Amino acid sequence: MSGIFSALFGALDPLCGPIGIFSLFGSDSLIACGDAGWGDEIAFGVLVTITLAVATVPVGLFIGFLIALAAQSKDKTLRLAAGIYTTIFRGLPELLTLFIIYYGMQIGLQAVLAWFNYEGRVEINAFLAGMIALAVVFSSYSSEVLLSAFRAIPHGQYEAGEALGLSRWRTLRLIVLPQLIRIALPGLTNLWLILLKDTSYVSVIGLADIVRQTGIAARVSKEAFFFYFIACLLYLALAVISSFGLRYAERWARRSEVRR
Repeated sequence: MSGIFSALFGALDPLCGPIGIFSLFGSDSLIACGDAGWGDEIAFGVLVTITLAVATVPVGLFIGFLIALAAQSKDKTLRLAAGIYTTIFRGLPELLTLFIIYYGMQIGLQAVLAWFNYEGRVEINAFLAGMIALAVVFSSYSSEVLLSAFRAIPHGQYEAGEALGLSRWRTLRLIVLPQLIRIALPGLTNLWLILLKDTSYVSVIGLADIVRQTGIAARVSKEAFFFYFIACLLYLALAVISSFGLRYAERWARRSEVRR
C-alpha cells in the first residue's frame, strides 16, 4: 500500500513529477531531477517546509486559544501567567527560541534518563523541536489576535446564550467561536505567512527544509546566487498559493454576513 501512495505522490509532485516544473524546464540544468541535478533534494525540502508549517498551525492555535482564554480570565494568576508567556516569546528572537527549545529538550531528557542510570547520548528529533519552537512563537502572537477578537464580540452574545439555556461551553462553541473565527481570520492569515518564512530557521538544527537543501547545493556546486534565487522563488510561490487559499477562507468565513 505504501508503494501505491509513493507512486501517487511522485506522480503529483509539482517539481519533480512527470509534469513537474523541474522535470519540464530544468532537465538539463542544476535543478534537474535524479542524479543529474539537485531537483529531488530541493523538492524534498519544499515538502518538509510545508509539512512543518501545516503541523505547527493547529498546535500553535490551540496553545494560543488557551492563552487568550487565560488572559481574559477572572483569575489574576492566569492573567499574569498569560502576560508573562506572551511577553517572553514575543520578545525573544525566533532563532533564540529555537535554540533554547532544541538544546533544552536534549538537556532535560538527558537529565531524566540519567536519573534511571542511562549514560547514552540523546538526540532530539529536529522536526519535533522545530515544530514545538515555531508553535510556541506562533501561539504567543495568535493569542493576542484571538484576545482582540474575543473583546470585539459584544458581551450580550454570552448573555443571549445564557438566556437560551445554553451552558458556557455550548455558548462558546455555538455562538462565540463562529464569530471569533471570522474576526480573527485576517490577523491569523498574516501570522501564517510569517510562520511560512520562519520555517527557514530550522535549517540551523539540521532539518532538510528549502534553505538547507539549497544551501547544500550552493556550497557543492559553487552556484550560491542561483540556488538561493531558486529558494526565493519557492517561498514566493508558497506565499502566493497561500494568499489565494486564505482569501477563499476569508470569503467562506464571511458568508453569513448580511450584505449591505
